[in-house]
Amino acid sequence: MPQPPEQFGKWLRQFHPAPDSSVRLVCLPHAGGAASFYFPLSKALAPTVDVLAVQYPGRQDRRHEPHITVLSDMADEIFAAVRHLDDRPLALFGHSMGAVLAYEIALRMQDAGLPAPLRLFASGRRSPSSTRGEKVDPRSDEQIVAELLRLSGTPAALIADPEIREMIMPAIRSDYQAVMAHRCEPGRKLECPLTVLTGDSDPRVSIAEAVAWEEHTTGPTELQVFPGGHFYLVDQSAPVTALLADRLARQDAATRREARI
Repeated sequence: MPQPPEQFGKWLRQFHPAPDSSVRLVCLPHAGGAASFYFPLSKALAPTVDVLAVQYPGRQDRRHEPHITVLSDMADEIFAAVRHLDDRPLALFGHSMGAVLAYEIALRMQDAGLPAPLRLFASGRRSPSSTRGEKVDPRSDEQIVAELLRLSGTPAALIADPEIREMIMPAIRSDYQAVMAHRCEPGRKLECPLTVLTGDSDPRVSIAEAVAWEEHTTGPTELQVFPGGHFYLVDQSAPVTALLADRLARQDAATRREARI
């Protein structure tokens, strides 16, 4: 993978530069995921939207860097990387663990007095206030592998290969440790529009848990349900891309109208 442009630092990857776009979308991967997960989305949205994908440490070109096992620490690092991207409106898209990080980064933008995200897209994750008793022990590779197979996000053939499994498990293990231990600060609300996306058969997100995201912003909230499980967005890439493009265009146009008033 090519080295990131200097202006984006080690945390952000730009696969399809879109210098003439009026909107920027920062995408945060799921637990165990990498920036390349968003390569197809970046290609599909270019050149209308400038997509930046977050690269967590401990994988791909950052595989030799130490993993981060505290989610709030990771949110701090990513916020520091994106806070100066002020040349155009910025939206956030996060899937699964990435949705929690997107929410935490949006709160940090708010606390720093920065403009609120144009829109936050929370995908494949129950709301911060929705808790479950079920847990996956991040110290148990067996439990993690069972969870990966249940969510259908990692091909079974890859998990069965001892060499590949040894290579990918440290990042997955550290991410699960981070997200399992994280607790969102109660009572906090965003000030931006929120789009919640989920699969209708996701074993980790019920419709009620997805709807509960509306409790976490003072802005308008919408729920979009797609056919599929936890990784619905892979099979439903075309409608998901169309939805993102539409919402970003509408929000950008509305923001521009408000600026002229």
